[in-house]
Amino acid sequence: MSFTFRRTLGSEDIAATTTCCLHFSNRIGKLGLLLLWHFAHFVVRIWYFVLAIAQTLESHLIARGVFEEYKTLNINKLHYLAIVVESEEAYKTSKVIELLKWLADIGVKHVCLYDSEGVLKKSKEIILGNSNATFWEGINDKSSLLDQKLITIEFASFSDGKEAVAKAANYLFVNHLTLRGDLMEPIFTEPNMTDALRAIGFKGPDPDLLLVYGSARCHLGFPAWRMRYTEIVHMGTLKSMKFGSLIKAIHKHTMVHQNYGK
Repeated sequence: MSFTFRRTLGSEDIAATTTCCLHFSNRIGKLGLLLLWHFAHFVVRIWYFVLAIAQTLESHLIARGVFEEYKTLNINKLHYLAIVVESEEAYKTSKVIELLKWLADIGVKHVCLYDSEGVLKKSKEIILGNSNATFWEGINDKSSLLDQKLITIEFASFSDGKEAVAKAANYLFVNHLTLRGDLMEPIFTEPNMTDALRAIGFKGPDPDLLLVYGSARCHLGFPAWRMRYTEIVHMGTLKSMKFGSLIKAIHKHTMVHQNYGK
């Protein structure tokens, strides 16, 4: 005679089974999310890779003169160009000189070279000596910049902006408070600030176009009072700069109609 014993599930067994199932489901869910994240990351990397190839090919074709629209540039609409370079990139003096030669070939007459730490200022003599350029001597009239035979270069850094703000504030204090001698609350307008910057020698021409070279997509501290109507374009790093991309950025700017208002 044989006996069969059947064990019924108690509450503790049910709880253990439920916990095990939940733990397994949680692990499966995390694994699924991880795979989904890696897939999305892979798709994005492929997209940027294809986009980079397309941009490189387009730049090469533009430089070769394949596209008719880029063969002629209305460079007279670009009175003043600012080049903003990250300080780490600014040590690549040879690339900066090559960029300036490209701009001279295109027909740009006036350029401001800016980096926040003043690295380009320290290399001023090397840059001027190897790029067939002249040093900017304080031309304020943008229309006169087109009359220059050689490309003129202005060197600027973040310290110039700090010094300009301090001197402009002192100028406004002396001319609008000390000399007035009244107790009325002063009202400073944009023309007052412009006059102050011009009086202390820090009011250069406003750039029509500002090209940023580096990983950061910002103006890196370029004086804000000189960018009221400036178009800003991120160009990538100096290492990956391309002549065709430079032509495209300038061409796009010259084709835009700007309304400055009253």
